[in-house]
Order: sequence, then C-alpha cells, then structure tokens
Amino acid sequence: MQHYNKVQKILAGVLVFSLALSSCNLDRFPLNGPSTETFPASDKEAQMGLLAAYQSISQLDASSTPIWHVMDNITDIGFARPGNNYTSPITSALTTDNALAIKPWQFHYRTIARCHAVLDKLPGIKASMAEATYNQLDAELRFVRAYAYSQLIELYGAVPLIKQAVGLGNSNVERTPKATIEQFLLDELTEIAERLPVSQSTFGNVRASRIAAYMLKARIALYAKKYPQAVEASKKALDLSAGVNDLTPFNVTVNTVGKDHSTGEPSTANIFGHEGYLSSKEWIWVAEYNKAIVGNTHNQQYYIASRLGKGVCYWGPTQDFINTFQATDGLPITESPLYNPAKPYENRDARLDMYCVRPGSRYMGYQFDPNTSFKTVANYWPVINGQAATPSSVTNTDATNAFRSFSGYLWRKHTDLADFNSTSVSGVCDLDVGIFRLAELLLIYAEAKIEANDIDATVYTAINRIRTRAKMPSLPGSLSQAQLRKALRYERKVELANDGLRWYDLRRWDIAKTVMNGVLYLNRDAKAWTSAVVTGFDDNYTPIYNHTEAAKYFTTQEVVFRVNKDELWPVPKSEIDASNKLIQNPDIK
Repeated sequence: MQHYNKVQKILAGVLVFSLALSSCNLDRFPLNGPSTETFPASDKEAQMGLLAAYQSISQLDASSTPIWHVMDNITDIGFARPGNNYTSPITSALTTDNALAIKPWQFHYRTIARCHAVLDKLPGIKASMAEATYNQLDAELRFVRAYAYSQLIELYGAVPLIKQAVGLGNSNVERTPKATIEQFLLDELTEIAERLPVSQSTFGNVRASRIAAYMLKARIALYAKKYPQAVEASKKALDLSAGVNDLTPFNVTVNTVGKDHSTGEPSTANIFGHEGYLSSKEWIWVAEYNKAIVGNTHNQQYYIASRLGKGVCYWGPTQDFINTFQATDGLPITESPLYNPAKPYENRDARLDMYCVRPGSRYMGYQFDPNTSFKTVANYWPVINGQAATPSSVTNTDATNAFRSFSGYLWRKHTDLADFNSTSVSGVCDLDVGIFRLAELLLIYAEAKIEANDIDATVYTAINRIRTRAKMPSLPGSLSQAQLRKALRYERKVELANDGLRWYDLRRWDIAKTVMNGVLYLNRDAKAWTSAVVTGFDDNYTPIYNHTEAAKYFTTQEVVFRVNKDELWPVPKSEIDASNKLIQNPDIK
C-alpha cells in the first residue's frame, strides 16, 4: 500500500526513542514528566520528544477506533452497539470508572507530560541549535499542549492547568477555571503561530503549521463564544490557506448517489482514504498512523464495516440523521416536491450516500440490505477482481447476524476499500485521521461571523463552497441571522458528520437538553416508512416527529440528558482518590 515515505522518515525515530526511554515516566499520567535528568541533550533528542508527543495524540481510542470517529456515535446523529461504554453516555449514566469517559483525561495529560519532558529542558540546549529551529520546536510543542488542553476543558470543564512537569510528590493540583485556561490557550497560540511554517504539507500535515495554529485558536474562541476573536483567527487561517488548501471535489463515484447497488459504490477515499491523505489539499492537520511504528495502528474499519465487509457494525448513523439530509433543491424533505418517501434516498444531498451506507447501496463490494426479505445479496468482488462480468450471490449475513447494524445504517466516511483484505478481528490499519480540514475552518469562520452579527458576502461564500462540492444549491441571499444560523447548523451537522465534533456542538449551542432527551429513532430492520413520520425541522435542523406514526416503522433508543450534569464528563475516580484538591463534577456518582 502506498503511504507517506516523507512522513515515515519523520516518525521512524519514534520507535527507537520510545525504547531508549522505556524506563522513564513519560507515559505516567496525569501530571508528571520523565525522571531522566539528561533528556533532551540535543536538538535531535528534542525532535524525537516532539514526535513522541504527536504520536501520543493518535493513541487515544475506544474499541480500537480513533477517538474522533467514536464521539459522534454518542449523539443524535450516530449510534453505537448497545453496551455500558456507549449507552451510558446517552442515558445520563456515566460513572467515574467508565472507560470511554476517563481515557481522554489520562491520554491528554500523558501528551501534555510528553510536551513538558522537552519544553522544560529546551532552554538549556538553545545555544546548540539555530534560533529558527529552537523557535519552531518550542512552538510545535506548545501547539500540541494547547490542543490537548482544548479537548480537556470541553470534556471536563475546569482541569488542572500544568505548565511544566510535576513530580509525584507534588501532584496535588487544583482545577483551574475553564475561562482562565481558554485565555491561556488563546494567548499561547497568538504567541507561537508566527513561529510555525505556513504549511507542513511536506510532512503530510502531521506536524503543526501556522494555519493549524490559527485554526485551533479560532475553534477555541468560537467554543468560548468570543466571536470577534474567532473571526479574526479563522480569517488569518483562511488567508494563509489561499493557494495552499482547497476543498477536494468528490470523485466520479458521486454519480452513483441515490441509485442502487448495481450502479457502483460511492467512495470518499480521495478525501478520507489513503489517497486523500496522500494528495488532498483539504487537510490542515493529520494524526498519522504507521505500521512501521509499534502501537501506531488501529482497527477502525473492522468496527465500522458491515458483516459482509468483514466488520462488526459497531457504529452507524441514526434515522434522525438520515432524515436530516435535504433534497437536491435545498429544501427539507417535509417541504421538497422532489422527496418521495417510497424512494427516500433519491434526490437527496449527495453527502447522504457519500458519507453514509443505506439499504439498497453497495458497500465494501457487497449489496447492503439489512431487511430479512433479502435472503441473498450481490457480491461484486468477482467483478472488482476482474474474474467475472457479473456479480455472484452470497448469503445475506447483514440481515441475519445477531450483531448486524443496530441503527440500520453504517458509516462510509473514513473507510477505504483498499483496506478490505486486511480487515479482520486482528487486523491492523494505518489509515490516517484528519484532525483539522478546510471544510471545518470555513464553517468556523461562517459561524463566528453569524454569531457576531457581522454578516456579509464572505459568510455565504464560505458555506456555499461546501454546498457546491456536495452538488447542492447555494443559499438564497438576504437571509436573517436566525436563518443563517439554521443553515450553518445544517452544514456542520451534515458536512462534519463522524468527524467527532457533534458532541461539542450540542453542548455549546445548549441544545443537548432537548435533542438528547426523549428517543432516537433507528431502523435496524430497514423498513419503509411514510411521509407522515417527520412533520418538520426545528431551528437547529433537528427532525420533528409524529411519534405515533414513527413508532410503526422505527425502533427507538431512550436518551436522557440532565442539565448541570451531562454537560461534562466525570473526572476519573483514580485521579480524585490520588489528590486531595481535585473536586468531582456536579452530580457524578
């Protein structure tokens, strides 16, 4: 498989570095640094320490899936196989030892500790390196630290703000107010941004760039509701990205959307697959995975894929999300004359089929139809492999397996047909994961401008660039602030689906208390439904249901969100027990 030779040269030293420092405390968390008194002793060792910090970011996962592609599956748009780790977050039942909830605390503080292992000693070796090298090393380490803290404060609120390594004997540190940390991060990113190269595309975007620094600053400011700062930072990032980054058009498979499996298989591999990470200009910052590095792989596709596709259907879109996609005329399905509930996937926003797998489509080389009336389905691998002109037939385990898709749908985004042969229970994958891309940056800029009520043509341009890629009509002009807000929230919900941002959006928009209370609709048996199921959409582009009608066709999952509790995750019990100064978040038991 083709991969980034240039990136492998950068990260190949991490394995040696990790082995050499195996006796150090780099991986102890949350707050302490290494015990060695000599590391780093040179700029080369400092570079290795930086790469170890980058590698640490990629190691946060759940069910062998990078964390970014887990988070949306505990919201209204995605659903996980029922179980304690993934059902408790949507039923207000998280505990202080829940693996999903405590891992980010542990892993982000480990990343911070790795940054401090180098940052604390960097001034002592400054004289041995060029000033530009020193400044970039310092800036990249502080960028990684800022990213880790930006995740911690959104998940846990106030957390200990540690600016240098802390030994075990001095680890009783109080939580710092979230607003204080936000300002610290904004100041940090302002200070370091100009010390970074504009782009790090030479290194496959796995290292921080100036564009990435301004984008992180913009995201933090947006989440903090500091809209003028978010506008300023995102505009700087967009200005810098001109001629460097661009949206990658969907490939020719977009012509198969809305059609049946015999037409072909939609694919976003040129953006979210191996090809995309190799050549797409959309990526700004990427978490690299590499089979050459011990522990630097995942098994994401096994958990995402269908049963016939050698997967276990762990994650999938909800019916609520499928109903969200507009018709191709830009109208919601409750208003568009193009929508036909008897053929619900036709004439829809192309992203429905490009990002999701629905009944009647082709996925991983097989016809996907989870309804039990389909005893057999088409197997296109003889055609793909050039062995036959027509597909063969195969028993439909996607309809009969007890652990088939629980929502009735699957994610297509973030899969790659090139990984099919290596997909298995023990498979390893080194498909990279994008953390920042241009589409999100455009939406950050548009949202900040809308919320600041600083609306001009650039807001429409930012949103319409994304809609044009999806072959959707541009927004009508002269929309009100409220109308633009609704349009923006549609685009974030659809374009950024399964990128791991929805959990945060629900909370910062203060809509989790309504969206995540009641029921989510699922269609595990792939039943047909009528137009009476959905009666409209609210101001956040959430479907409004006629529950009596919907219950005739869909199964449901109860969801519970308790105000002043479920905005945040619990601090790990082990951390509370180890410190006499850490206080638990409200109403956590």
